[in-house]
Amino acid sequence: MSRSNRWFFFLIVFALLLALIAALASGPVSINLSSALAEGWRSENSDAVILWQLRLPRALLAIMVGAALGMGGAAMQGMLRNPLAEPALLGVSSGAALAAILLLYYGVAWQSGWLLPLLAIAGAFCSVACVWMLAGRGASASRLVLAGVAINAFLSALMALALNYAPSMFAMQEIVFWLLGSLANRGWDQLLLALPFILAGAALLFAARNYLRALSLGEATAASLGFRGRRYPLLVLAGIAAAVGAAVAVAGTIGFVGLVVPHLMRPLVRQDPGRLLWASALAGALLLLIADILVINIVGAQELRIGAVTAFLGAPFFFWLIVSARRGQSL
Repeated sequence: MSRSNRWFFFLIVFALLLALIAALASGPVSINLSSALAEGWRSENSDAVILWQLRLPRALLAIMVGAALGMGGAAMQGMLRNPLAEPALLGVSSGAALAAILLLYYGVAWQSGWLLPLLAIAGAFCSVACVWMLAGRGASASRLVLAGVAINAFLSALMALALNYAPSMFAMQEIVFWLLGSLANRGWDQLLLALPFILAGAALLFAARNYLRALSLGEATAASLGFRGRRYPLLVLAGIAAAVGAAVAVAGTIGFVGLVVPHLMRPLVRQDPGRLLWASALAGALLLLIADILVINIVGAQELRIGAVTAFLGAPFFFWLIVSARRGQSL
């Protein structure tokens, strides 16, 4: 790792630690942070309970989900060689969302706290499997995109159908709120459920980092370097499905993180797809944690959904990108 990369790594980790402290100190109730930390998670003191049972798991979940979305977006853009690609393009988010919506639709999601996230993760894997089978053996990047768009459109139509025929206003409200994404009322159970899938997905993507590097030179070049066959694309797709599917399963659909973060990090890692994975994971964790801090500190009758906050943070970046491109053409 070069000196500039080390400085960048330490800087973003330091910013992430500062954001974590800010998240633990944020909330409608003021607590003594140092004493709550000292008392430990078994304490029955109100400050300790708020810190260890409410704020800490939520902050750690924001870090995990942001890292998964950032890394998944970087891997998707590297595999498809398209800077506008994101995990939702191949139906990962839609597959998880549809499975969750069906549980909310039939009112069985609350029978078990594990039921909704587990089936949402299964939905993400099923969606990726459908895209892979539809694209066919040896599919090119463009065919994978077309298959993903087709599956995504079909899943979106099913979600719209479920919304249209929701059995009650309460069910419709729950579905809409879940689609907007949120980290509210999440605890250690959701964190521990998502953690192994996100770690497994990260390991698969890290194992495929050299394939992504070779693929940046073109499919023919990657094949000549030994990266041929179906093994490596499946490795990337399975990693994205595991990490992003678990993130969507516990936090709902959160847009723009997997799209914006790799754009911001790519120049800082000198366009290296392998290093972009960990850089996007760190930056995605930081972005989502900052977004959640904003959500916590915005006072209102109802908590603002984090998906709306990430959209507000991400959209101006693309406005700036378009304006910069127009200025470059005019020059």
